[in-house]
Amino acid sequence: MDLTELRIFTAVVREGGITRAAERLNRVQSNVTTRIRQLEDRLGTSLFDRRGKRLVLTAAGRTLLDYADRLLALAAEAEEAVHGDRPTGVFRLGSMESTAAVRLPHPLSQFSRRYPDVRLELHTNTPTELAREVLAGEIDAALVAEPVATAKFDSMTAFVEEPVIVTSQDHPPFDETGGVPPTMLVFEHGCPHRRRLEDWYAERDSLPDRTIELGSYHAMLGCVLTGMGAALLPRSVISTFPERTRLRIIPLPEGQDKIRTMLIWPKGERSPKVEALRKILEANWQAKP
Repeated sequence: MDLTELRIFTAVVREGGITRAAERLNRVQSNVTTRIRQLEDRLGTSLFDRRGKRLVLTAAGRTLLDYADRLLALAAEAEEAVHGDRPTGVFRLGSMESTAAVRLPHPLSQFSRRYPDVRLELHTNTPTELAREVLAGEIDAALVAEPVATAKFDSMTAFVEEPVIVTSQDHPPFDETGGVPPTMLVFEHGCPHRRRLEDWYAERDSLPDRTIELGSYHAMLGCVLTGMGAALLPRSVISTFPERTRLRIIPLPEGQDKIRTMLIWPKGERSPKVEALRKILEANWQAKP
């Protein structure tokens, strides 16, 4: 089976359509459409249901996607084996949204300068989903908040974050015994900061009147600024927010005020790309004052 066609097929699936897949692959749309049709003709089945401008995987398409991911991962592994310890090919890295926005620009810039032959692909998700993707071979490694299933992954500490509760300066004050904000601003289920904030409410025998899920930390901070409610997020994220002086920051009690971000990869596997990133993260960690 042609690996190029499989790469095009998986790109269409991941990007949600022909147009974005063509942009990602640096191909014209007509070429992507033709290759998908050729693949369908060769297999004798439709891989997508075409619903207007949307492409939805058929049952055959879902089956092929599983095999395509495994075949492409095996091809990448073979390429690495041939080239030895020098990182090459595509490095599929997963990360939590906050880590990608604040912590990764510098180490990934170092990585790109040292290994220009590697094409970095960064994907954000919750720690639960990132762990699943690593085990499924969909990504090579991921940066997730602890705890980590040590029986399934090798890992290293990449960063240590200080989670804090944040409200607007105008929000009514509250203390450790009561008066908690009635609205909680959070990411979707699986976010470690959401769990910690839920625990914080529970320790005060309280539940929020409303829980609002948002898709990014900067959207969350914008809503906090309007007085909508309280959020819990790493202090490092707040440092990048232009209106941070208008926020009230409440530290967590000692023992709850630190959370490690871990680089994880499959147990027992040795990838030159993961090893290269691990060394960069380790060097940056040791260079801290």
